Amino acid sequence: MFRYVCLGTQDPARARVFYDRVLATLDIHRVDTGDEGFELGWSGWGTYNDEGREELALWLCPPFDGAPASPGNGVMVAFNAATRAQVDAFHAAAMAAGGTSEGEPGLRPQYNTDFYAAYVRDPDGNKLAAVHRDAPRAQP
Repeated sequence: MFRYVCLGTQDPARARVFYDRVLATLDIHRVDTGDEGFELGWSGWGTYNDEGREELALWLCPPFDGAPASPGNGVMVAFNAATRAQVDAFHAAAMAAGGTSEGEPGLRPQYNTDFYAAYVRDPDGNKLAAVHRDAPRAQP
């Protein structure tokens, strides 16, 4: 459904350190863009293939208009976690890398009985989540 998601940052170097550490817990790594955009403060994580034009990625960059980066009210990027342990590791890594907690890892039965998530904010205030859903059970 999405080609990419872009979030603003005031400090691209700090953002790279934070996202490298946090997204590695979900087996998501920085994409190789060569030198493209790097000098402008762009970094991306996920899938990127310039020649094939495939691009499911999260990008961080300073805003084009030169105004300060700011998080959107109600904006959140949620990442898929393969296990509950990955959700726990995501939250712990975010705290260790300078993020703040918006919700400790745990079940969120108000969403569904198998909805296990953690919520954090990066150092720029962008809200992120890691979510694990149990595999559907076979119907009798």
